[in-house]
Amino acid sequence: MVLDNPQSKLFLFLSGLFISSILLAELIGVKLFSLEETLGFTKFAFTILGEKDLSLTLSVGVLVWPIIFILTDIINDYYGFKAIKFLTIISVIHIAIVFVLIFFAIKVSPDNDWWNTSQKENGILNMSIAFNAVFGQGLNIIIASIIAFLIGQIIDAFVFKKIKQKTGNKFIWARATTSTLISQFIDSIIVTIVAFYALSNMPLNKAIALAITAYFYKFIVALLSTPLLYFIHFLIEKYLGKELALKMKSNLN
Repeated sequence: MVLDNPQSKLFLFLSGLFISSILLAELIGVKLFSLEETLGFTKFAFTILGEKDLSLTLSVGVLVWPIIFILTDIINDYYGFKAIKFLTIISVIHIAIVFVLIFFAIKVSPDNDWWNTSQKENGILNMSIAFNAVFGQGLNIIIASIIAFLIGQIIDAFVFKKIKQKTGNKFIWARATTSTLISQFIDSIIVTIVAFYALSNMPLNKAIALAITAYFYKFIVALLSTPLLYFIHFLIEKYLGKELALKMKSNLN
């Protein structure tokens, strides 16, 4: 039975959390938020590539990505490159299925008897238009994310594997942080250019500027996540036992 050993149970838990986190990031990613105002700061006003008065305006989906960063490194560390590559492909299939289902959800005829006007008191005059606007915008994000996620995750796993081959089980922070910073730079550029420049007619300079600000956030989060990564390794070793955990981490496939 697949649940007869702790490593299989752990893989099911990590992979389920991995896929659900990615789908959540896709679904909520249509909302943009101000990081500075959320933290109670005055908005920044900096210039990148001639785009003035930029601030840390980010997709809400980035709130989920620290979980995905950590899960990618944990799964890679204990189950190897093949496992994370397999999960990446499975995740892309899940995202594609969600894309198709959202497309049909937008196309079906809305209920005009009650639902369509049910939120008038809250300022939403037409729920069907609101639904289509939110999830229709998300389709661009999903297309871009599939491309960026597939490329970014494979690069992340490959860099992680190569560093681990050189360092063994030491320097967790080095392989986790380096692989994340390289892959997320590529991911940020691809997803922003495809979603906003190619599919939404945003000027290229502005799209690249937004990608750089998004990467800046991911860079900081990757550094701040390092203690949490070590803590999760500690919890996994407690669950698996040090001997089994070390045996699994020595797998460099």
